[in-house]
Amino acid sequence: MDIVRTIDHTLLKAEATPKDIDTLCREARDYNFAAVCVNPVYVERAVGALKGTDVKVATVVGFPLGATTLVEKAREAGEAVRHGAGEIDMVMPVGLFLGGDHKAVAKDIREVVLAVGATPVKVILETCYLSPKQITQASLVARDEGAAFVKTSTGFGSRGATLEDVQIMKQAVGDRCQIKASGGIRNYQDAMAMIEAGATRIGTSSGVAIAEEARTA
Repeated sequence: MDIVRTIDHTLLKAEATPKDIDTLCREARDYNFAAVCVNPVYVERAVGALKGTDVKVATVVGFPLGATTLVEKAREAGEAVRHGAGEIDMVMPVGLFLGGDHKAVAKDIREVVLAVGATPVKVILETCYLSPKQITQASLVARDEGAAFVKTSTGFGSRGATLEDVQIMKQAVGDRCQIKASGGIRNYQDAMAMIEAGATRIGTSSGVAIAEEARTA
């Protein structure tokens, strides 16, 4: 597998400037990453910077807490797609899930999926707050509501992705949807371990470093 084509080159910091996004997109274009992942305010800028390339623009919805209302998530996702986003990374309502209201979580995901049509939706589970059993349950809910990917983490929780998280998610969803590992993946060795565990996409702010390491691996 060409690891470069698994990377979502990511910049979601609050202090990211337009110039920072331009740099992110230039790097993504130069290395031919799978996507950039930016906050919604920068979707149009990234789309313009990456026009004519194979690099997709992904953006986040309900980020980073997953606690915005269903209506707002769907609206935010639809607006992002209208502005050119090619992938949506949404945060599921983790608190509702932990409280046992899986039906509300399912509806939250379903409404975002419906709002964006054919645009792939990645559902962020925020696995740091979930037990192995809950990771399985959340993965199945996301899969059954039309997620294209289940994703480990926002990068803003108490920890990022682990190999165990990815393995549990893969066992749950099989080949019915893909897996994105994100949070704390900063080198080639860690990225490859996630892929071997079942991830098909890597969310990282260290895409350039990983790509350079891959050249000599």
